[in-house]
Formats: sequence, C-alpha cells, structure tokens
Amino acid sequence: MTSNSSATLAATPPLSVSRAGLWWGLLGVAAFSLTLPFTRVVVDGGGMSPLFVSCGRAVVAAALAAVALVATRQRLPRGSQWARLAVVAAGVVVGFPVLTSFALTTTSASHSAVVIALLPAATAVLAALRGRERPRTSFWVMAALGAVAAITFASIQGGGGAGLHGSDLLLLAAVLACGIGYAEGGLLARELGAWQTISWALVLAGVPMTLLTGVSVVQHPPAGDPLDWALFGYLGVVSMFLGFFAWYRGLAIGPMAQVSQVQLVQPVLTIGWAALLLGEQLTWPTMLGGAAVIVCAGIAVRTRLRQP
Repeated sequence: MTSNSSATLAATPPLSVSRAGLWWGLLGVAAFSLTLPFTRVVVDGGGMSPLFVSCGRAVVAAALAAVALVATRQRLPRGSQWARLAVVAAGVVVGFPVLTSFALTTTSASHSAVVIALLPAATAVLAALRGRERPRTSFWVMAALGAVAAITFASIQGGGGAGLHGSDLLLLAAVLACGIGYAEGGLLARELGAWQTISWALVLAGVPMTLLTGVSVVQHPPAGDPLDWALFGYLGVVSMFLGFFAWYRGLAIGPMAQVSQVQLVQPVLTIGWAALLLGEQLTWPTMLGGAAVIVCAGIAVRTRLRQP
C-alpha cells in the first residue's frame, strides 16, 4: 500500500481552506430544498407510487451519469473505491429517496423537515468519525444549537406532534443513511472528483433501481398530468444528479464538518417552498425561527474557519 492508495484516508485532505466549499454546498442545498415539496406533490396525487418516484428518479439520474462518464472518458474506480461507492449509493441513491418517499405518503413536507433538520448534525458527526476531522468544542456546541433551532422552527410550521410515528421512524432512518452517504461521498470526491463520485454511485445502483422501477410499474402503472411529470423530471435530473455536483464539490473542498452545517438552512428553504407550492401559511414565528437557524449555521461556520 502506498501513500496514493485509495485506502489511505489520511492522504486525502480537504482540497482548500477557502470559503468556496461553503458556496458550493449552499448551491447544492438550494437544489435539494425543493425535493421534499416536489416529492409530496407527486406522491400525494396518487398517480405515481412512492416506489416508482424514488427508484424511477434514480434511473433517470443513472442514465445521465452513464452518458457523462462515457463522454468524458473517466477512469474506472479502483480497489476499495468500489465498496465505498456502494456505501454512497446505498445511503444517497437508495436509502434516502425510498425512505422519504414512503414517509411523505402519510406526512407533510413541513413535518418532514422537522426530522430532516437533523441531517447536518448527523453528517458532521459521521464526517468527524470517518474523515478524522476534529472541530473545536465551540463548533459542536453551535452545531447542536443549530439543529435544535432547525427542529424547533420546523415544528412550529409543521405543527409538531406527540411521539414518533411510522413516518418519523422512516425519516430518521433516511437521515442516518444519507449522513453516511454524504460523509463517505465527501471523502471519495477528493479522490474521484465531485460529480464523478455521485455519477459512479448512480451507475452502481442503476441495475437494482431499474428492476425496482419495473416492479413498481407492473404493480401501479404511473400516471400524472404534465406538472407531475415535470416535477418528477426535476427530482431525477436536479435532486438526484446536478445538485450533487455542487454538494459533493463543497464537501470535497471541506472541511466536511463545516460545510455540512450549511444544510441547516435547508429546512428554512424547504418550508418556504412548501408555503409557496402547497399553500402552507408562513407566520412570524416561522420567519424568526428561520433567522435563528441561519445565525447558528453562520456562527458554526465562522468558528470552524478560524481554526488554524
């Protein structure tokens, strides 16, 4: 094993210490912020099953990824990189879309943001463990406060709820799966490249997702108006493909624990889109809660940036 081996994690440091990673991460978050509202609209209509929406969009993204990889003549991953890509695919391509799609059949986009708000904290913890990053204690304090603020904010808008329901358990599992995929994908992006990482993960998951899509079509033939298909197209092209170009680029520039906190603003954006697209009421507590989330994320980021 040499210092250039893909198994030597210590040999893949962040690509930069500038704020570029934050801006790339924010661009990815902006793309992802529409995922829950659009998924809710598509599955709520009844014309497309949750299995078709979650797997079909992965098939669309996998086809685009295959074309991009072939057209640019990317080299094949080597050795343990394939196993690590499987981890990314299991968490990001399969786990998160499938679990959230089924959860959104029984809960709203706003309520889903309550649980999804835990994703930045989960990513930061997993990134620190997997990527051997050691943020300051103040970073963890602000990250925890940001997660609490995000959950409180989303609870106000979504109405909260007593106890954990089945949809909440699905969303918690989605957060864990996605956090693992983000952390591993951020490391791989330093070796394979940002868009190459998600593209290889999509191609790797392409066969099983195509089979599941076929099963869903047989069980429940998809139907919908032009708007439904347009939203489905967004989920496949942007949420599952282009958004990850920016997100993994930001994680690769890193540090991952820092960039992951940019996602604290996603509940703010998601509930804002839900208000516009689904007619949910936007109140003063919601706007104040959103401001608190952004402030906590900003302080956490600045704390990390000051670290030598």
